[in-house]
Amino acid sequence: MTVHFIGAGPGAPDLITLRGRDLIAACPVCLYAGSLVPQALLAHCPPGARIVNTAPLSLDEIMAEIAAAHAAGLDVARLHSGDLSIWSAMGEQLRRLRALGIPFDVTPGVPSFAAAAAVLEAELTLPGVAQSVVLTRTSGRASAMPAAETLENFARTGATLAIHLSVQVLDEVVARLTPSYGADCPVAVVFRASWPDEQVVRATLGTLDPAIGRGERTALILVGPALGAEGFDESRLYAGDYDRRYRPVGPAPRFPE
Repeated sequence: MTVHFIGAGPGAPDLITLRGRDLIAACPVCLYAGSLVPQALLAHCPPGARIVNTAPLSLDEIMAEIAAAHAAGLDVARLHSGDLSIWSAMGEQLRRLRALGIPFDVTPGVPSFAAAAAVLEAELTLPGVAQSVVLTRTSGRASAMPAAETLENFARTGATLAIHLSVQVLDEVVARLTPSYGADCPVAVVFRASWPDEQVVRATLGTLDPAIGRGERTALILVGPALGAEGFDESRLYAGDYDRRYRPVGPAPRFPE
């Protein structure tokens, strides 16, 4: 018996890995975060599967479901939205599974920031503009931010910021980022990336209307000069005179055949 933690992707039911889809189809028990995981993914569950929406459950209740499946020798598909490596609450579940001696594995998923970048048709790391992407959030009731992990500190780097779980405090986000990025810095707010009701707002920090975030839950804020850059340098990776292992150049290439 194994608990398969599966990244269910950002919303579109076909944005899931083949491995994730096949694991869902092979598991007689499926626990899914119903508030964010699309119902269409449950169509991959085998006939007669026990399907449990964990949105209204506590951690203890979720672990009780897993323990019952373990006692019955039934594999579990544990679906979380996006990718499990960030803000999934997977870590606390794995800690308990280790303590109980219950086997598990992890299958990654398409993260929401990647889906949002695809919607924007944007590369978030452009040569000479930005070479780092910071995935962050503002403090919330579920988790406070460590003292050093502030928007102000991240903004001073000039990196592209992907700010999650913060659209309700959009006015605060704008106010904290503008001193470092400037009012002309591009910003995009992507609501429910890859879902049928997806919406995109493009603006600058100086022109963005913070009111668009009121009453919303699922949105990603992307900020940084890479979002609007046009005059950036081309990467050396594909330059004709760039000597690389798979394309040796010159009389004495660095990586001879």
